[in-house]
Amino acid sequence: MSAPEAPADCIFCKIVAGEIPATVVHESETAVAFRDLNPQAPTHVLVIPRSHYENAAALAAAEPATVADLVAAATAVAEADGLDEQYRLVFNTGAAAGQTVFHAHLHVLGGRSMTWPPG
Repeated sequence: MSAPEAPADCIFCKIVAGEIPATVVHESETAVAFRDLNPQAPTHVLVIPRSHYENAAALAAAEPATVADLVAAATAVAEADGLDEQYRLVFNTGAAAGQTVFHAHLHVLGGRSMTWPPG
């Protein structure tokens, strides 16, 4: 199954294509990780699939191995930032859950204490 066609205005697809600059901290065959422009923690990195799916659920249904790759990339980012296995991984799926860019992405947050429940 191939990924659906991405909307022409997808900012994350433009980052993957190199059309928009980002502070890339990790790349793999299936994922790109870059620093969030509005960090919510000392480490706040977005890990995105190179393929375009609207959200994590759609990505998992179509490319479950890519979801595992995103988590592996997130682990590499956390290790590179010295988070010593103390970090949070977050997928927001849908506007009501806080998703603002409708290209599946995983937030890596760390470097400070996290509260529960989140926001």
